[in-house]
Amino acid sequence: MIKIPFSFVPPKLLFKLSKFFYGVAEKIERKYPNLTIYLNQAEAKLTAIEYLSMCLISDIFFFIFILIISLFSLYFGATILTAIIFSIVVTLFVTMQQFAYPRLIASRRVREIEKNLMPALQDILIQLNSGIPLFNILVNISSGDYGEISSQFNEAIKEINAGRPQLDALEDIAVRNPSILFRRVLWQLVNGMKEGADISSLITEVIRSVADEQLIQIQRYGGQLSPLALFYMLIAIIAPSLGVTFIIILSSFIALSTLTTKVVFYSLLVMTMFFQIMFLGMIKTRRPTLI
Repeated sequence: MIKIPFSFVPPKLLFKLSKFFYGVAEKIERKYPNLTIYLNQAEAKLTAIEYLSMCLISDIFFFIFILIISLFSLYFGATILTAIIFSIVVTLFVTMQQFAYPRLIASRRVREIEKNLMPALQDILIQLNSGIPLFNILVNISSGDYGEISSQFNEAIKEINAGRPQLDALEDIAVRNPSILFRRVLWQLVNGMKEGADISSLITEVIRSVADEQLIQIQRYGGQLSPLALFYMLIAIIAPSLGVTFIIILSSFIALSTLTTKVVFYSLLVMTMFFQIMFLGMIKTRRPTLI
């Protein structure tokens, strides 16, 4: 069962309590029509209504926890209304993160699959040229060090050993898989097996197409780095430097207290760190999945 992010309650308990919020979750589900697809791709084994209900239960406990912590700020001059508003804002932010979490898990699976796709295909081609049967190749790949690809083929091997036809097992993992590129490879492999084509030449063509896709991704990634580097220079280097200079000049004309000066400089430091972390996240998310 998928773990709900920012949740203090065990998933099994959330699942038991979620039935009380099925009505509300059903209304929310209409605004997230692709949530069921992302849950299936994340292998959550939950329906969209069940997942949303679990998130709502988790958010109630999270709101209570944040509100209790926020009430301690009353000793520093804050009001109850401020604590409640702060708790609501933080809880809404967490709720949005929870609703997007299945999509994040599916994206991670795509990256993990496509990162190992080229080595796995090359291994398959070498074994085909060595005269090894396709089923034995699938067994070798499932026990190899290819991450999520090995896990996918391992599921197919279990179904085949249970008596399911090999083509049906491969088609099934192609349907459930979140990676479009991996699905394309499996469909080409299945269609080639149905038509009796040469699997070795088919895999060679697939490797060539994956290599072309890898080159396109690298070129696209290189084109995105230049504006991102400019954004980093402006936000994380130039703006803080000018800000510090402006604050120093301003403090010479306006008598700022020591506390105010410290707050301004620490705020500038926190904002700079935030933008740097955000920049690193942008670089990481835009990195080609085939690398």
